[in-house]
Amino acid sequence: MRKKILMICSKAKAHINFRGDLTKLIIEKGYDVTLIVPHDLYKKQLEDMGIKVIVMPYNKNSVSIKDNIRTIKEIKKIVEDEKPDKIFAYTIKPIILGSLAAKKCKINEMYSMVTGLGHIYSDNSFKTKIIRFICGIGYRYAFRYNKKVIFQNIDDINEVVKRHYIKREKCELVNGSGVNMERFKRTPLPKKNVFLMVSRVLKEKGVIEYFEAAKIMKEKYKNVHFMFVGEIDKTNYAVDVSKLQEYVNEGIVELIPETDDVASYIKKCRYFVLPTYYREGVPRVNLEALSMGRPIITTFMPGCKETVIDGKNGYFVKTKDVDDLVKKMELLISNPKEVEMMSDESYKLCKKKFDVNIINSKMLKIMGIK
Repeated sequence: MRKKILMICSKAKAHINFRGDLTKLIIEKGYDVTLIVPHDLYKKQLEDMGIKVIVMPYNKNSVSIKDNIRTIKEIKKIVEDEKPDKIFAYTIKPIILGSLAAKKCKINEMYSMVTGLGHIYSDNSFKTKIIRFICGIGYRYAFRYNKKVIFQNIDDINEVVKRHYIKREKCELVNGSGVNMERFKRTPLPKKNVFLMVSRVLKEKGVIEYFEAAKIMKEKYKNVHFMFVGEIDKTNYAVDVSKLQEYVNEGIVELIPETDDVASYIKKCRYFVLPTYYREGVPRVNLEALSMGRPIITTFMPGCKETVIDGKNGYFVKTKDVDDLVKKMELLISNPKEVEMMSDESYKLCKKKFDVNIINSKMLKIMGIK
């Protein structure tokens, strides 16, 4: 009889992009996979991968106790019906609510993945502190009922252990979600000075800093081009897109809507930029850029700092510092030979640490899947 694993996620598309290879591997290992998703978008694509999809609508941003209790009951009912051997959840709400449901159903093999602590652990506004306090209570209770909790960088482990959410021996570390190096194949660096940033349109991703740096660079150099590929975010932390449109209208930045073909834009760029001050796990876009052999400018934030060896395959930039970002951009365009060497180093680093096959092998070992 085939064993069964129940997965819980907050976005179907993200599961395909970030956990698709892992899910296929688990199926190959003889497991039936059931996935709880909050909407029916991409349902057929998931089913074509061999996944049983259960649509269970819930609001991932709701802090309503009534809503969350109802969601726990719905997950509990699914667990009782599916009778999985293991449960795997990732992102805040699936982790907390899924773990509590697993406890009620006496599931001994509950695994969670913290894919970055996010803005609530990097922002210190009063509102964010309240949310952090609530999340901390949720994490502390949820982690009790997990066999292992997987983190994507050591800083996040240190943070949750320091806050007494979890004991260190229950934590496991993997180098992000990994990147499929066959899908993001290395391509030659274009000769043109093209910069690219890919991210959600959030303030904390450093979007404004990138656009401002592009404006300064365009005033100083005529042979530079800037692209931005972004998913419009509807949270309170999003950047007003109308403000970005001003840069587009002036020909400073080429604004490209969210796309499933990020590789084609990385192929067009010579340099990749992510000046984030968001608390990342390990940003997937950085890994995709590494895989394709692009030098990277990023910050020394948790998760980001794992992707760059300063001066070897790119540069670190100070957070919220447009002048420093411009300085690092200028370093790249004025040292073409070094950039070629950085390209080699990016690819080598990716192959050594971030290949999805390496990451997923460790994930299977952690979850006891042979």
